[in-house]
Amino acid sequence: MATINVIIVDDEPLAQDVLETYIEKVPELHLVQKCNNAFEANDALKNHQIDLMFLDIQMPQLTGIDFLKTLTRPPLVIFTTAYSNYAVEGFELNALDYLLKPISVDRFMKAVNKALEQIELQRRDSPAAGGPAPAEEEGPDYIFVKADKKLVKVNFEEVLYIEGLKDYVIIRMESNRVITLQTMKSLEDKLPPQQFKRIHRSYIVNINHIEAIVGNMVEVMEKGQAKHLPVGKNYRDELLEIINKNRL
Repeated sequence: MATINVIIVDDEPLAQDVLETYIEKVPELHLVQKCNNAFEANDALKNHQIDLMFLDIQMPQLTGIDFLKTLTRPPLVIFTTAYSNYAVEGFELNALDYLLKPISVDRFMKAVNKALEQIELQRRDSPAAGGPAPAEEEGPDYIFVKADKKLVKVNFEEVLYIEGLKDYVIIRMESNRVITLQTMKSLEDKLPPQQFKRIHRSYIVNINHIEAIVGNMVEVMEKGQAKHLPVGKNYRDELLEIINKNRL
């Protein structure tokens, strides 16, 4: 296997040293940089091709979880933390694994082997390796969101629209609704763009459920009643472009 570039993001020097010692034992891993905070990590990701990031959660100024939410195309992430209560949120962000401090070498190797396997599959299936193009691969037709102290499965096709409300979003479905604590942007990044369209600062609509366009409003049917969602001027042109492609 080709070399895998790694960074460590942790504000504790001792934790950095432990991970560095473990990384040196794995021939496939190449430690590019040890970062003391999210800002140093952000620079490292811009300046190097990073395949794997060991990311501490509890850091000053910007936590590992909040930092990961800012990345549009993050590398594989293995969270490291002394607190087990972040596990669910970590996996919600598609983290590969979650290591509790103090990290044992056997638990480290288990996480790394998982990363090696996934990276090998990604490289083998990449267009450069003669594999299928990622754009042709279909992702899951659902997402899990945290609500009411549990992870709730939301099927994309059942979603009518999504409404933003300060730090919360309301996912409106045909049969019920789900309220979850996150930003519209973080949720938008997880949705299939061919099916969902941001039409307003506070609204994302499922294109499959649009019944009509009425002036600067999108009409969807919610519990048998017409619901009109506003279209912001910054989103109107992109929406009309989609509509015009399927217009007689």
